[in-house]
Amino acid sequence: MTRWQYNTEFPVQATRKDKSFSGKKGVIFCPNCHSVYYRKAWHHSQNKVPSFLPNRQADKFQVLRKLCSACLMIKNKEFAGQLTIVNFPLALKTDLIKLIDNFCQRAYRNNTLHRLIDIKNINNDLVVATTENQLAVKLAKKIKEVFNKNKIQLKISYSPEPNNAVYVKVNFTE
Repeated sequence: MTRWQYNTEFPVQATRKDKSFSGKKGVIFCPNCHSVYYRKAWHHSQNKVPSFLPNRQADKFQVLRKLCSACLMIKNKEFAGQLTIVNFPLALKTDLIKLIDNFCQRAYRNNTLHRLIDIKNINNDLVVATTENQLAVKLAKKIKEVFNKNKIQLKISYSPEPNNAVYVKVNFTE
């Protein structure tokens, strides 16, 4: 039985509660992904201009340019969810990568902070890093649902309270 190994290139995010933006008045633009922070949440920006502000209120708001939480995690090489897929048939590798990409794109369309950081191939295992811990869990359950003709075992482990990171291991058994 092999011992669980953690990816050291993407360390766990220090704190999951990002209080740097909570309750701030005004508008914050992320110059990297062009997300907009207003009304206490990050939103997609359709045309990268503050069209949601009426002209009479535009001068009341302070407009800042800061990285959003997801871009900051990617810049600092941190993750909140790590999914490791082991013992999968090599014929399914392209299907797995397409499934992961499409699932994460759909999650990003729903919420601008749910992102796929990276997919790595390490010793014939796929290691997927995400910016949200529950995105990794939902992705593992989706893989199990899609490839149900194969025997798949899920192992989910949560890190202690300050981090709230999730490590998920998907094992294809013969």
